Amino acid sequence: MIKYLSAALVAVLINPLFATALEAGVMTRACMQSDREAASRRMCRCIQQVADQNLSRADQKLAASFFKDPHKAQKIRQSDSNSHERFWLRYKEFGSVVAASCGHLR
Repeated sequence: MIKYLSAALVAVLINPLFATALEAGVMTRACMQSDREAASRRMCRCIQQVADQNLSRADQKLAASFFKDPHKAQKIRQSDSNSHERFWLRYKEFGSVVAASCGHLR
């Protein structure tokens, strides 16, 4: 009985870590899969670290989609949607922090 409870406790404690690990790195993956010359492992990891500190998971997923479809960023920026406008303000701040934190890696 104790063996099963211990296994259950370990599963409960480890499960969130696996979920986070699987979802983490959306910006890194998008950056590394892009065809940009400046995309290095160090640069992409730096971008991910800044994203983790400044953007929600939903914002990261949207921002990561810009690597594959840069025109999407333009559509979001020009959108009349209030949620897109709020996202764009967060994204601009994210871009400023990336430039300050990761610009030396170019």
